[in-house]
Amino acid sequence: MMFSQIAFLAFAQLVLAASRTSPPTGCIVVSPSATSGQYSTLQSAVSSLSTTSSAAQCIFIYAGTYAEQVYIPARAALLTIYGQTTDTTSYTSNTVTITQGKSQDDSANNDATATIRAFAVGLKIYNINIANTRGKGSQAVALSSQGDQQGFYGLKLTGYQDTVLANEGFAVYAKSYIDGATDFIFGQRQRAWFDGVDIRVKANGWVTANGRDSESNVSYYVFNKCTVEAASGYTVTAGTQYLGRPWRDYSRVVFQNSALSAVINSAGWSVWSSSDANTEYVYYKEFGNTGTGASGTRASFSGSLSAAVSISTILGSSYTSWVDTSYLS
Repeated sequence: MMFSQIAFLAFAQLVLAASRTSPPTGCIVVSPSATSGQYSTLQSAVSSLSTTSSAAQCIFIYAGTYAEQVYIPARAALLTIYGQTTDTTSYTSNTVTITQGKSQDDSANNDATATIRAFAVGLKIYNINIANTRGKGSQAVALSSQGDQQGFYGLKLTGYQDTVLANEGFAVYAKSYIDGATDFIFGQRQRAWFDGVDIRVKANGWVTANGRDSESNVSYYVFNKCTVEAASGYTVTAGTQYLGRPWRDYSRVVFQNSALSAVINSAGWSVWSSSDANTEYVYYKEFGNTGTGASGTRASFSGSLSAAVSISTILGSSYTSWVDTSYLS
């Protein structure tokens, strides 16, 4: 490698690792102690923006915990939301938390329970903790992704059952954290690329419940260079979590080049239920995984790949036009 290439790579890493402690130019501001021209909630900031203007929009959120449910409707403009952080490279230095506890105990459907309901095409969210605090016992979503070409970078997404609803369009989740126990990454039609995501389990259950329902349904989840292990502070018996189970009978999920701890059952994958297997047409594959959870006799309806799935296979050849590639492994 030439010196100039080394210097460029070092510079690129430095840029990625930069702090973001003040609003980028042009952003409107959310702060717990909002002053004139600022907003005290993310929802009020989102609602203040035009949905018909095509000019790029951005929101910067200062450190704090915001107890609210946020709906981000479809809009003509590309919207970017930034959380204050001293390290943009991951979720570990996030200082902004959006939190609430709705569930299907009190809501009409999965999306209606979500802390962030994201319907805007081209939406990007950086360095925010998004929590649903409902806990065990009911579907309760932290992030509901319902728009095309959405990017989620350096997020910490916490819940228990149905934490992330990856439901529509193309989406990327990178350098982030997702936890839960039951079907906590699920959805019906989204093509999703999970890159360098720390997946943490809180109890026995299933990481994914992809709901692809036909051969023509484009839904496809790929987990690339992720880690799967017990969440900090939780004791999870070895072999009591599965990589996925089929919410619908054409479910399609791949784990590749990922580190799987002993919490993953040696079968890897599970039927939907004892009375309704849903496994006849599933596509459950693995490639290059490591760790105790990557070994064992896998379920008969799953298999291995001879090569890793490429990001362009999932998101299309033009993915670099909308994905922040500095967050990819």
